[in-house]
Amino acid sequence: MHPFWQTDITYLKRVGPKRAELLGKECNIHTFLDLLAYYPRKYVDRSRVSKVRDLRQSLSHVSLVGRITHFSLSSTKKGRKILTATFSDGSGNLELTWFQGIKWIQNSLKIGEEIAVFGKPNLYNGQWQITHPEMDHLKAETGARSTGQIVPFYPSTEKLSRIGLDSRGIRTIMHNLLELGQIHFEETLNQEICDQYQLLGRSQALMNVHFPENYDMLNRALRRLKFEEFFFFQLLLARKRKYSRNTNQSMPFPKIGAYFHDFFNHHMPFELTAAQKRVLKEIRKDLGRAIQMNRLVQGDVGSGKTMVAFMSMLIAKDNGFQSAIMAPTAILADQHYQKITKMAEKVGITTRLIVGGQRKKQRTEILESIASGEADIVIGTHAIIEDTVKFHRLGLVVVDEQHKFGVVQRSKLWHKADPFPHNLIMTATPIPRTLAMTLYGDVDVSVIDELPPGRKPIQTLVFKESKRLEVFGFIRKEIAKGRQVYVVYPLVEESEKLDLLAAEKGAELLERHFAEFRVGLVHGKMKAGAKDIEMERFVNKKAQILVSTTVIEVGVDVPNATIMVIENAERFGLSQLHQLRGRVGRGDHQSYCILMSGYKVSSDGKKRLQAMKDTTDGFKISEIDLELRGPGDFLGTRQSGLPEFQLANIVEDQELLQQAREAAFFLTEEDPQLQLPKHLAIKANFTRYARKHISLGTVA
Repeated sequence: MHPFWQTDITYLKRVGPKRAELLGKECNIHTFLDLLAYYPRKYVDRSRVSKVRDLRQSLSHVSLVGRITHFSLSSTKKGRKILTATFSDGSGNLELTWFQGIKWIQNSLKIGEEIAVFGKPNLYNGQWQITHPEMDHLKAETGARSTGQIVPFYPSTEKLSRIGLDSRGIRTIMHNLLELGQIHFEETLNQEICDQYQLLGRSQALMNVHFPENYDMLNRALRRLKFEEFFFFQLLLARKRKYSRNTNQSMPFPKIGAYFHDFFNHHMPFELTAAQKRVLKEIRKDLGRAIQMNRLVQGDVGSGKTMVAFMSMLIAKDNGFQSAIMAPTAILADQHYQKITKMAEKVGITTRLIVGGQRKKQRTEILESIASGEADIVIGTHAIIEDTVKFHRLGLVVVDEQHKFGVVQRSKLWHKADPFPHNLIMTATPIPRTLAMTLYGDVDVSVIDELPPGRKPIQTLVFKESKRLEVFGFIRKEIAKGRQVYVVYPLVEESEKLDLLAAEKGAELLERHFAEFRVGLVHGKMKAGAKDIEMERFVNKKAQILVSTTVIEVGVDVPNATIMVIENAERFGLSQLHQLRGRVGRGDHQSYCILMSGYKVSSDGKKRLQAMKDTTDGFKISEIDLELRGPGDFLGTRQSGLPEFQLANIVEDQELLQQAREAAFFLTEEDPQLQLPKHLAIKANFTRYARKHISLGTVA
């Protein structure tokens, strides 16, 4: 990078120490480079100059060029001062009026000077006028920067505006910077990439993103700079993937043997869906290589991820290796244990469960069976990564809902084998294809996008408070059939006490209406043990209704629960609503999701509720959710793994993202170390980028 761009912003013409200090505090602008990357928030087309004679009341804004022929200061009856000027462009006269900033404006007005004005024209008593117009003195230093062209508007603050750095002021210093800096612009891509994807050169793009020649050039400039943002992030992912493939070696599993074939041919409880078969084929291919498999399997609730994981573990056993599953909660770990043990016993495979709170003697026996290799499959919570757990020959690790574990926890599990075990990640939270492509550049993504045949779709209904008794009647009928019900209240940090109170009152209300049934209550303030007891009571059908302030644990499997009531549903995010709905519909019975909403629901809230009614497809839901919330909110503020793109938007610019990804991954294969002369500019910029963003973009 040319040293020019590291120059302190203080030394730019019309900035100085006072303005520089405030630019740093308000906008994080400290250097010339910081200012260059301070892009406009919008553009207004002032390229068409109108004539007074052509003005119409319907026009929202106009640009006019002419001269001030007269101005005067007057006062209203209440003593308020008004500055009025007569403006003429040769085709007619226009009155300009100001009520604020009068002294400064009056000092700037000169009879006969050519100016440009911009604003909304209004007809008053037969006279055209514009109140508080924007004005440019065309022979002044700023030139016609705000007239006769597409004008950029920059974000500003009240404090900046007070010292002359409103949008107009920032335009001025930006113009000064570009006049000085255009000879120091450096290309960050090579000519091949620019030609292949029809991109403007960087110099042209930067000039046109700040001061566009026309809308075509503005769009091309934005496209080039967005591509660049995507490209360097994807290059980071591509290189991480290349590095991990070269360094993270695992033992290959070349055999598909007796255990796999015995289970597949004689003990499969149901036929695999086409999606399950496709994903299993992808996993088998990965496991056959000496490179560590690092694959994310995402599929909706009930799509059969656990079966795919179990059959992958059978391949590990066929090749003489142990497998481990790490789940985020004891309840979920126990459910995996019960389900997998039932299948494993049919082919003579031994399973073990490790969770907190086990007796010393029991734990010792389990640890010995793992260390000796007697245990083929080990299922547990984070207790599985404790130092006392030693594997005989760990070959495959399955992490369920990996986002609930920290990087260090997942790493400790990997280090229980040498070489690293193959890594399979499962999630029931569908992620839109665009996001998966952006986030998981170093991970292969498999999607189970169909449910087993015969599964009855969950019916989703929306009710307002006035229909509560009707809902209670429906719940009573389902419980009479022997079914169970979840009732979930939102939990918003700012009103946690209120939410807890609402849930407790809700539980009391339900106890009164359903006195003959047991109502359980689970909330975040309970101790883990007490919470587990309540959950187990519900799982074992000893409670008919479970009230909760928190999202019911992901993966908790109660096939007998057929109703999910979500109170104040408009306060939940769309993905949360879908996850909650997935807690029912897990058995053979028809299931229902009842969304209770308030009377005042926002526009986005209505869209979320409608989306829930319209589809049960988790991937469609996730796409709508991403569109409504944007990537930052969709993923969570600080743990998204995404850099803060300034111009690019992964929702709106999907095609460009795909192109940038394609270019980055091709480049990484062609020249992994970026040593070729044609890649030197890319390497220089990437080095700076990687230093800033190296912690981003990993899932494993």
